[in-house]
Amino acid sequence: MRRRDRARPWSRERAGLTGVSLERRRALSWLVVPAVPLSAGAARGAALQIASARLWPAQEYTRLILESPAPIEYQLVLLKQPNRVVLDLARVDAAPELGKLAARVQSSDPYIASIRVGTPSGGFLRVVLDVKGEVNPQVFALKPVAEFGHRLVVDLYPPVPLDPMMALLESESRKAVAMPAPAPLPAPVEAQPAPQGAEAKAPPVADARPAPAQPSPPPGAARRSPPAAAVRPITVAIDPGHGGEDPGAIGRRGTYEKHVTLAIARKLKAILDSEPNMRAMLTRDDDYFVPLRARVQKARRVQADLFISIHADAFREANARGSSVFALSEHGATSAAARWLAQKENESDLIGGVNLDPKDPVLARTLLDLSQTAQINDSLKVGRQVLQGIATQNTLHKATVEQAGFAVLKAPDIPSILVETAFISNPDEERMLRSDRYQQRFAEAIAVGVRRYFARNPPLARA
Repeated sequence: MRRRDRARPWSRERAGLTGVSLERRRALSWLVVPAVPLSAGAARGAALQIASARLWPAQEYTRLILESPAPIEYQLVLLKQPNRVVLDLARVDAAPELGKLAARVQSSDPYIASIRVGTPSGGFLRVVLDVKGEVNPQVFALKPVAEFGHRLVVDLYPPVPLDPMMALLESESRKAVAMPAPAPLPAPVEAQPAPQGAEAKAPPVADARPAPAQPSPPPGAARRSPPAAAVRPITVAIDPGHGGEDPGAIGRRGTYEKHVTLAIARKLKAILDSEPNMRAMLTRDDDYFVPLRARVQKARRVQADLFISIHADAFREANARGSSVFALSEHGATSAAARWLAQKENESDLIGGVNLDPKDPVLARTLLDLSQTAQINDSLKVGRQVLQGIATQNTLHKATVEQAGFAVLKAPDIPSILVETAFISNPDEERMLRSDRYQQRFAEAIAVGVRRYFARNPPLARA
């Protein structure tokens, strides 16, 4: 009996379908059509070894990545009662990396409760994701790039995508609740008799003209105070570069660019949120990957008045140093270094892992050739102010705002800049980037430039 159970890992008991009719199982099980169907000969051939299995949990979505030396044939099935995402893999061995997945599931993961891996049978291996509720899974394969091999990516999204505007409004509500209550008005002071022998001061002379008669309100009408002028807060979208599967540049001491950019972005957000007329949002608030076009879409969704992408990149030579600010260019880069950097940053989608479907209407709209002359002019203005601010904290790599074709700066209606805080490939600057004190000073310097820009260029009025 035990031998038969081991040979048949896909029994009804293991699938959780005991006592359910065939028709009911079909209605419950095959809710997702496989993106890449398993071939007829999938069960034959040498088994693949999973080189690495990684989990990236986040509130926006959770990502599972299986890396292998060759492409993996797969089939994705969504089960209910209870909710599960089943991934059938062809010719894949139960490598130790797969066995470690269960221990890597965090209790704080919004979507995955646990992971179970079956025993290979007939050339197939089943990975079961026990999910905490309904999810919208997406699966796709990535070809080798950089140091990565073939990758199979499973993204678990909520049924209703998170709305950046609603998240920003909820943050505003929490900020308003956390603000201290206004101090009570002082109690009226009773008049004290003047001391004897002291010279009485004459009261100020009142205007002898009679005050104009005020119309009396109708009986029962409540007195209303004059409405205060509505002021729309300035919204700044802060984009911490890289994240998740895409670490960005890595310093000699093992400093990851994605961690540095998130730390500075959080500090900058706190500074701008403390301003009475400003609010800030982060395109990512944790260690997960956000596609370049999604970063721009988030900024447009919250109607941002400014977009700031924060980076700490590397160069081929370790002696490269200094801070830089970049704006978009429609007519080529202003230097060879700017062109090289833009090309490197634009490859982030390939490294982070994006499902590049040519039929995607959002991608089609993003690739439109939009005229952005006005946006570039405003971006250069804010770039110059921010460059002056960060010049007080670090040496400038270039004394002027450079331009290149950065994909993340292509919002047609939002002034957008990319700030290279320092070179993480430079040992001295890497040491500064690891310092919490330096991160805070750099965030304050960027905030100074933002304040100066909006003081001279107030945003357009809109609801």
